Amino acid sequence: MTSVLELSPVVPVVVVEDAADAVPLARALVAGGLPAIEVTLRTAGALDAIRAIADGVPGAVVGAGTVITPAQVAEAVGAGARFLVSPGWTDVLLEAMRASGVPFLPGVSTTSEVVALLERGVQEMKFFPAQAAGGTAYLRSLAGPLPQARFCPTGGIGPALAPEYLALPNVGCVGGSWMLPAEAVAARDWARIERLAREAAGLLRR
Repeated sequence: MTSVLELSPVVPVVVVEDAADAVPLARALVAGGLPAIEVTLRTAGALDAIRAIADGVPGAVVGAGTVITPAQVAEAVGAGARFLVSPGWTDVLLEAMRASGVPFLPGVSTTSEVVALLERGVQEMKFFPAQAAGGTAYLRSLAGPLPQARFCPTGGIGPALAPEYLALPNVGCVGGSWMLPAEAVAARDWARIERLAREAAGLLRR
């Protein structure tokens, strides 16, 4: 795998409170047609969840999100993460992600950050927080002067907005959690999550 942007039109952004839920949750997403799963490092059980999905869900391509330190890069890859996503970047973090050997998406929200990454040889990025930072209008404006930059917008995107983002020439995929309603996860309603994942997977085809 060389590009996170080619895995799936929609990348579920997953916050796992209980690592025991990781495998059934991931199986529901994969069954629904969303194999790329970003587990955010926001909870104590996140690394255990990544490890469980990597070991127990063969169809999943599990990655780590909210990666903000070189130590987290090492821990995530050690747990089995096959891609890395950060909300922002520094040169120290960028070098750690580059050295990890797995694809990564450093986060940007300004034109200067995009130019700085292009200067460093990085063309694929996370645009975050997408809606708050200007949404589709902002990304459309970047496509003219910076056509080589490609994005995975994340933040405030739901099923109504996702097709608008996916229609942009510089967007490879979108990240979101709308297919993982908190009440469905709490109730362990994996069938509902699989159904919502299937609807999300069909966005690009429609």
